[in-house]
Amino acid sequence: MGTLMDQTPYEASHLIERLRSGDRQALGELFDRYRDRLRRMVELRMDPRLRARLDASDVLQEAYLELAGDLDAYLADAKLQPLLWMRIHVGRRLTTLHRKHLGTRMRDAGLEISLYRDALPEASTAALASMLLGQHTSPTQAAQRAERLLRLQEALNTLDPIDREVLALRHFEQLDRAEAAEVLGISQEAGAKRYFRALKRLKAVLASMPGGYEEI
Repeated sequence: MGTLMDQTPYEASHLIERLRSGDRQALGELFDRYRDRLRRMVELRMDPRLRARLDASDVLQEAYLELAGDLDAYLADAKLQPLLWMRIHVGRRLTTLHRKHLGTRMRDAGLEISLYRDALPEASTAALASMLLGQHTSPTQAAQRAERLLRLQEALNTLDPIDREVLALRHFEQLDRAEAAEVLGISQEAGAKRYFRALKRLKAVLASMPGGYEEI
């Protein structure tokens, strides 16, 4: 028997129909289906200073409790797709935890440029660059990776903030064209153009790095 992540679009649509008909059990099943995508959002946007205190799973669990409490209100006026509704609650929970643990302390200056300014905690280009390069390192590769990370981060810093955010939404949160466009309040066509333009620029940077090109 396949997992929830293996479900076909039809099966996902069936879960959404069940949720909108008032089936509360469908909420948990849909949340499990979207868990990996929501976790990516948390991991990208969590301040590094919180990682020793909080795990992404804790954030998601607390957000789920809030979702369950908000379900009736959502069903009464379900304008957003369930994934985007869940994403808003996860973002709010993460914001609350940032304020609780960090107060008004801001990120360090320098290359720590935020992806985009919206209601969610700011994700820095350092976090996005690290995710783009992946976590595979060995002692002999550490220096090379550090250089690649810096150059990629510098390339990200040259992008428009909305382009960085489109890259994060599409490449890491795995939102589709329509979902990313709705989050950003732009057309699907504009979002798609920005996404592919950002990817093209970053691939060019990677191709010029010592050691050659790595797929992103």
